[in-house]
Amino acid sequence: MYRLATAFITLGLLTTAPSAGANEPHGDSAELAKREYEQVMALTPNIDNGRRVYLTCAVCHRPEGWGTPDGTYPQIAGQWREVIIKQLADIRARHRDNPLMYPFSLTRILGGPQNMADVAAYVAALPMTANNGVGPGVDLELGARLYAKHCADCHGERGEGKPAKPTPAIAAQHFPYLMGQFEAIRDGRRKNANPEMIEQIAGFTPRDQAAVLDYTSRLKPAPEKLATESWLNPDFPNYVRETMGMPPLPPPPPVMPRMPVPPSLPAASAPSSVAE
Repeated sequence: MYRLATAFITLGLLTTAPSAGANEPHGDSAELAKREYEQVMALTPNIDNGRRVYLTCAVCHRPEGWGTPDGTYPQIAGQWREVIIKQLADIRARHRDNPLMYPFSLTRILGGPQNMADVAAYVAALPMTANNGVGPGVDLELGARLYAKHCADCHGERGEGKPAKPTPAIAAQHFPYLMGQFEAIRDGRRKNANPEMIEQIAGFTPRDQAAVLDYTSRLKPAPEKLATESWLNPDFPNYVRETMGMPPLPPPPPVMPRMPVPPSLPAASAPSSVAE
């Protein structure tokens, strides 16, 4: 049911999208993306509106923002706001090729800069899952060495990312998604790739790639960024989840009746002392 709903919504967006060139960005894609990024970053986000905008995103990224362990959709919950805004701006300006995501980034679907600011703030505040898709679990020592040498300077020692750059957090990201993005960057299919990363991974063998990304997928976010066990996003009621083929929210805990409190008795007056 979930895949069927996703397919219908995506098909509807693709079939009603403007023809090539009709509504495409004009000019240098990198400059257009940079300009919109700066515009969005200057806005004050409205989380309540971000919640409404995210209803569209949740069809693929799921209500919790955890994506899918097979890597079809990445975990975006807890990602830095700066990173989310940059990627949305890049995709909208066609500075990052993503045919599936592009229709959702169009102004008539996503909205303008304010909606982008709002949904980025909402997603950044979502707690993450550590139950992400991981690799086979072999060569983790090699992966740790490669990560420390080639990845930690930009992505952080624990994969926490650096919003000032902005460099994405990659801890607890799905292993198949990491593999796909690595290959897109290495093969020159991701236009907005950081030139430093292209240089860093140029000499990686297939074994190196699998080892470092398996290790990366097993890095854990800070405890305060993780969802509690069995947490589900309460912003998505069951009637919405049913249309997505998602599990229902757990029932609320029973409310225990309060025991009646007996009325307090007036305090006994102290005996008056009689002066002798």
